[in-house]
Parts: sequence; C-alpha cells; structure tokens
Amino acid sequence: RSHPDVHKFSVETVQWYPHDTGMFTSSSFDKTLKIWDTNTLQPADIFHFEGTVYSHHMSPVATKHCLIAVGTKSPKVQLCDLKSGSSSHILQGHRQEVLAVSWSPRHEYVLATGSADGRVKLWDVRRASGCLSTLDQHNGEKSKASSEAANTAHNGRVNGLCYTSDGLHLLTIGTDDRMRLWNSSTGENTLVNYGKVCNESRKGLKFAISCGCNPEFAFVPYGSTIAVYTVFTGELITVLRGHYSTVNCCVFQPHFQELYSGSKDCNILAWIPAPREPVPDDISEKSLPQQHLNPAYEDAWSSSDDEG
Repeated sequence: RSHPDVHKFSVETVQWYPHDTGMFTSSSFDKTLKIWDTNTLQPADIFHFEGTVYSHHMSPVATKHCLIAVGTKSPKVQLCDLKSGSSSHILQGHRQEVLAVSWSPRHEYVLATGSADGRVKLWDVRRASGCLSTLDQHNGEKSKASSEAANTAHNGRVNGLCYTSDGLHLLTIGTDDRMRLWNSSTGENTLVNYGKVCNESRKGLKFAISCGCNPEFAFVPYGSTIAVYTVFTGELITVLRGHYSTVNCCVFQPHFQELYSGSKDCNILAWIPAPREPVPDDISEKSLPQQHLNPAYEDAWSSSDDEG
C-alpha cells in the first residue's frame, strides 16, 4: 500500500506477460492498466482510460503482435500496443460496457468479448470491420419470446468468458444465471445444459477451465464456494467449500493439476485432486460399493489442508 505506484481502487485482473516473467500487467477500477517491470517493481508503462477497467488479456500464443485487449465502461473494446505504447486501436460494435475479454489460445488474432448488452462477439483484429460474428443463443432460429433481443448470447450481462485449452470451444457466463458452451469456429450454441449457475457478480467473473483432465471441468465461483461442472456434459460434479466469504477468482495450473482460488476472506486456497485408491485385482466389480462404479459422481477434489 505504501508503494508510490499502487492502484487507487480495486485491482480486477493481473497477468504475467506470456513470453517472459520479467513483466506482468495489472488493471483496476482506477481506470488504468499498468505494465510492471519485475526487476525494478515499477511500472514500465501506464495506459489511462476514460472509465473503469473490468478486464484485460494478453494472447498466450501471439508471436506477431503485442496487443493487450481491455474491457472498460466504454462499449468500445480497447487494444493497447505494448510496442508503441499507444491504445489507438479500438473495436466498435457493443452497445454497453465490456465486462470480459479473452484471446483465443488457437488463433493469435482472434478475440472474444462479453458485454453488459448481453452479446458475445468474436473479432479478427486484423480486419477493418473487426467483428467476425455475434454469438446467438438461438442459433439463428426466431426466438419464441419476441421480447428477447436478437443475436444475444445471454438474457443478461455477459460477465465471464473462458476458452477451452485447445481453443475449439468458448464458455460464457451471464447474469441470467446461465452458462453456455459455444463452438468457437462456427459460433454455434452447443446447447449443453448446466442448469442454474447463480451469478450475482456486478463486475467480471473470473472462472477457469481445466486442462489435461478427462473429462474437462469448469470451476465457477458460487458465493463462498466453487461449483465444479463437466464442460461437455454439464453435470455439477461437486461444490468446493473452504472459503469464508465471496470467491472472486479461480485459476487452473495444468502442470500440477491444481486449482487456486482467491476470496474476499483474504485467503488464497490451493485445491488438489485426491488420488483414488487403486482397487485390488481380486475384488470383482459386482462386489464393489455402488459409488465406485460411477467415478463421475465421486468428489475427486479436495483442499490440500484437509488431509489431517
């Protein structure tokens, strides 16, 4: 707090520069995005915006550009260029504030954005027109309820976006208490039903998708807990309990298969999958208790401190 360059208000997003741990970025409700040099722990650059910054993201795979996508209170998506230090590039198309931004992990020029206008847009930042497609929850079929706006991904604010690790699918969350899985190349709603996914966040919701699991899981902050869903079938597998207050964010670490969560209770928890007990060969499957027959319903996630 005593650091002269500290953010004045809530810090919403922090990200390492994908190609070099000598630099990381942070953005805040104080209307700034700061590029930090880890050697001096001072900002190498500061980008100023007219409104609150909800989210920013650098491409994990880009080799030909150094653009940081920024979602702010403005409906215009801002692209800040690290090389030139300017944020002149903007993407226009949303009608309300942009709450979530995410680059594709598959195509370095493709960006997904979610807005309070209920829309999710995919952009190719090389194109003059920018927008590749606007995701439509009804897949182009006329909505039966005429009150619903056409070409909306959600019937509420879209405040969370996350690509699967292969970039083939995009998961979105809205304040309509729905989570939707989209085919990122066709823009089609896959119609996976996750049930009611409670989402009362007034700002961006930082959730995570596993990588290298079978099946893959989505970890979604849910009050003071974390709901764990299977991405492609929509089952609620388990609810992780351990925090004492609202969970703000989840991050998955694929190398250790660990999940990290941060909460208003001022704790960061690490969650590890508990290894399953091997079943001895001499026991036939029929004699096993029922829960062993369907491992999908077993809770294989636990906090590392509940061993004792």
